[in-house]
Amino acid sequence: MDWSIQEIARMAGTTSRTLRHYDDIGLLPPTRIAGNGYRHYDQAALVRLQRILLLRELGLGLPQIAEVLDPPDGSLGLSTGRTSEATALETHLAWLRQEQERMQRQIASVESTITALREGEELMAESMFDGFDHTQYKDEVESRWGKKAYADSDRWWRGMSADERTAWQQRVADLGADWIAAAERSVDPASDEAQALARRHVDWLTGIPGTPAHRPDGDVKGYVLGLGEMYVADPRFGANYATSEGGTAGAEFVRDALRIYAEGNL
Repeated sequence: MDWSIQEIARMAGTTSRTLRHYDDIGLLPPTRIAGNGYRHYDQAALVRLQRILLLRELGLGLPQIAEVLDPPDGSLGLSTGRTSEATALETHLAWLRQEQERMQRQIASVESTITALREGEELMAESMFDGFDHTQYKDEVESRWGKKAYADSDRWWRGMSADERTAWQQRVADLGADWIAAAERSVDPASDEAQALARRHVDWLTGIPGTPAHRPDGDVKGYVLGLGEMYVADPRFGANYATSEGGTAGAEFVRDALRIYAEGNL
C-alpha cells in the first residue's frame, strides 16, 4: 500500500513542494513514481517522514537530519530495518514525553494564575513559572560572554512586567516572521527591505543587556557578524528562520543581510 504525494502532504500537515524538496536533496525519495509522474510513498517512507518532522521539531537543519538518518559511516544502521527504525523512534518518543510533561506543567501554571486572578486570591509566585525555562542557555552565555553577561540579562528579564515580556516576545516573533516572509520571496539581502530588517535586528540585539551589542565598549559589528554565522551553523537558532523549503536558506538570507548592514553601518 502506498499514498500519493498530495495525500502524504495533507496527512503530515506539510506541502507537496516541501516533499519534492526533500526528494531533490535525497532526504525522502518517493517509493515509486507513477506513469503520470506523481510521487508515491509506502509505509517505510511514512516512518522516515515522521522521523524527519520530529528532528525538525528538535531544531535540526536538513543537513544534520540527513546525517542522523543516514550516517556517513553507516554506523548504527538507523536508516534500515523496521527494528532499527523503532529504536530510533523510541529516542524521539522520550523527548516528546519530556516536552509533554513540560507543557502540562505550563498549562497547570497558567490555569492556576487565571483562577487566582478571577477569584481574587494571592498569586503563588513560586509556581507561576513552572515549566518556563528562560535559563536554558545559561551555561552557553556564560562560556561565550562571561557570568556577568548572563547575570545582567537575567536581571533585565526578571525585572520586566508581564506586559513588557509579552511585548518583547511579540517583537521577536514579528521580526522572525518578517525575515522568513522576505526569504521566501527571495528578497535581495542588499535591498532596502532586507536592510530595514537588518536594522531592526541590530536594534533588537543592542537592547538586550549583557550582550556585547549592549555594552558601550562592545564590538557590535563583530557580534552581529558572529551571530549571523551562528544562525547558519547552529540548527537551534537557524530553525527560527526556516522557510517552507527547509534547509538553511532562511538563515543564510539573514546572515547575508546582517553582514551587508554591519559592513556598511557598524
